[in-house]
Amino acid sequence: MMRAWMLPMLLLLCGSVPAIGLVVGEGSPGAATALLVGFVLLAGVNSPLIFPRSIGAEEAQRRSAADGRPVVYWRSGCQFCLRLRIRLGRSARRLHWVDIWRDPAGAAVVRAANDGNETVPTVVVAGRPHVNPDPAWVREQLARSL
Repeated sequence: MMRAWMLPMLLLLCGSVPAIGLVVGEGSPGAATALLVGFVLLAGVNSPLIFPRSIGAEEAQRRSAADGRPVVYWRSGCQFCLRLRIRLGRSARRLHWVDIWRDPAGAAVVRAANDGNETVPTVVVAGRPHVNPDPAWVREQLARSL
């Protein structure tokens, strides 16, 4: 759990220090506020809050077998996972999301599919893994499962 929040917390810290320096050193609260808002947005985008709730790998595989929906293995801080999530829009909530930093079984699935590397996003459709697929293709696979 803590590992997923490390990057957002680091971003908040990195934004707070210069913002405090701007207020104390230069007396510029407007610039400090703008800087801090930028870092808060960056932290929010990289936090687990933007992704649908993660489930365990076994549960995701069971649900996928029952409803045919793809399983997405991801981790927070991954720009490619964020790109996939944003480009999928509302349809992302219909996928089964597994955070590999929270679920060791999910990390093992990703390593098995990627020659020992934890390359994400890895989308599993009908038992076949696809590494960093085009979001339009994922949307198409989701439409087929309905």
